[in-house]
Formats: sequence, structure tokens, C-alpha cells
Amino acid sequence: MPEGDTLYRTAATLQRWLGGRKVTEATTAVPDVPVDRLVGQQVAWVEAWGKHLLLRFGSGQVLHTHLRMSGSWHVYSAGDRWRRPAHQARLVLVCGDRVAVCFNAPVVELLAAKAEHVHPALARLGPDVLGEPFELDEVRRRARARPSDIPVGELLLDQRVVAGIGNIWRNEAVFLEGRHPRTPQGALSDDELDRIVTTARRLMRESAGIDRGGAAGGRPAPRWVYRRTGRPCRRCATPIQSALQGEQARRAYWCPSCQPAPEPSG
Repeated sequence: MPEGDTLYRTAATLQRWLGGRKVTEATTAVPDVPVDRLVGQQVAWVEAWGKHLLLRFGSGQVLHTHLRMSGSWHVYSAGDRWRRPAHQARLVLVCGDRVAVCFNAPVVELLAAKAEHVHPALARLGPDVLGEPFELDEVRRRARARPSDIPVGELLLDQRVVAGIGNIWRNEAVFLEGRHPRTPQGALSDDELDRIVTTARRLMRESAGIDRGGAAGGRPAPRWVYRRTGRPCRRCATPIQSALQGEQARRAYWCPSCQPAPEPSG
């Protein structure tokens, strides 16, 4: 699933090419999504909120997409050949000489003005990890409201705590902060928890190329542990280990020397 840094770059690209333009044509393959109402409306702003993408229009309506594992947005000049087959297009927005196509997104919906505040998924999201200003105090508050024995590796993936962090950056952040992904959040001080979250944010800002606007991407960050099972740690040469973790069964990666396992409780 694309993480917050990828969604930030997607939003920046859509904002660059669609922002301020009027929709001249809109079609969708999704039943009961009345995108024809968008024709004639101006694209006011495009933003990412965690792993969700929101296109805001002058009327206040919001086009919400969630790409999950299969979706993507492309922008073309009018008349250009699409890089994916037309039958995969879930939504097409034409703004003059630009065509934005949303391929294979499982979630495409048109929300009324301010409806995101009561939306069953959006209303529960924690602060955006790439948001400005970043609400670190609120992330900490939400984290401490979760059970104290929840492992930090699972906590970072909880979009209700902080929105946008995925499997890559939770693994990289806990490595850089020297914590095993199974470390219970209750074993972390507030400062330690804050450092893990802000490290994930820093890595994602670098990946998103935020200082350059995001559309061109950032400089690639080295992968310390992610998808390096059995390979030597870049710091100490100990083989990287991995295992499935949590209800989502996402794979956690760690160096057993740089990230000592937590002491058994009790």
C-alpha cells in the first residue's frame, strides 16, 4: 500500500496540473458517484491526508480516493496515450488540456462539503505525519490512549494514532532509534516515543522531497532493514531478522544486535 510520502507526491502532481483549473469533463466507472456534478467546478486544492487523497472543489465538495495496493493516479496531456488500459480507469477528470486518470482505486467517492469530518474512515484518522504544523502532542496523546502493551511496531501502523506511516518507514524508524519492533509502547518514555515518530516523519519528508514541492520526488534513503532478511546489518554485519507482526500480519524487520529484543514481561 502506498505510504504517506507517495501520496504526498501524488497530491503535489495533481495540484500542479489541476489546481485552479475548471473541470470540463468527468466520467467514472463507479456506480452512484455523481461526478457529472463536478463539471464546471474549479479544483481548489489537492491534498493527502495520511494514505487518503482529497480533491477539493470550489463548491466545497470533496473527491475522496484511497488507492490501497492497486490504485494510482496519472496525469496526461490531452490526446496522449495512457500507460494503463482504459478498462482499469475508475475515474477520469478532464481540465482543458490535462487529463487526470485514477486507475484501479478501490475507494472513489464524492463527499458533500465538510462531510469528511463525519466520514467513518477519515474522521478517525490521526494527525498527518507530513502535516504542517505537525501535531506531535496529539500523536502522543492518541498513542498513550492505546494499550500499554501494544508493540511500537504495531502502534506506528495505527492510522488512528498517526496517519501516513506504513511498513517501510515504521521499520526504518525503529531501527534508527535502536528499538525492537516488539517493544511495548509502555516501555518507552514520552521523549523516546516522540523521537521514533519524528524520525519516521523526517525519513518520509526526505522521500517525498517536501523541500522541493514533492512532485519530483526526494532523494532515495538507504534501507537499513526493510526487505533485508538474512543480509548483514549495514552497521554491525549481524544478519537481519524478520517476522509477521500484529493483526495486519505486516512483516517487521530488525537487527538483533542494534535492536535488542525487549525483556519478557512478568
